[in-house]
Amino acid sequence: MYYNPPYVLLVVGLLAAVASGVAFEAMLKQSVQDWSRHRSTRTLANLRGFALFLPFLGISLGVWVFLASGIQIFGFPSMIAYMLSFILTVFTAALVWYQLGVILNQLEAGGSKALDLDSF
Repeated sequence: MYYNPPYVLLVVGLLAAVASGVAFEAMLKQSVQDWSRHRSTRTLANLRGFALFLPFLGISLGVWVFLASGIQIFGFPSMIAYMLSFILTVFTAALVWYQLGVILNQLEAGGSKALDLDSF
């Protein structure tokens, strides 16, 4: 039995990830600017709360659907495509979330100069 590839889900997943990415960027910028202005006792690493995790989860879900749809275009069954893309998405999202914490800690310790990549 031949199934049509889910081109609509491919586009929906991409658009969901991009829309959530815009919200994530705005939330992260606002949180860092508020922290910078007030220099509260709250650390930057603690800014990774639910308000920042929700758009990050949206990005991850959008990427998951996008990857699964892309794999299905190559003829894989949907169950295998979604399982494979779930593993890839969870692994990548965990690494990105961890790296975000590392970068926020560097920013807190050394200011914006700590993130200057040209100095290397």
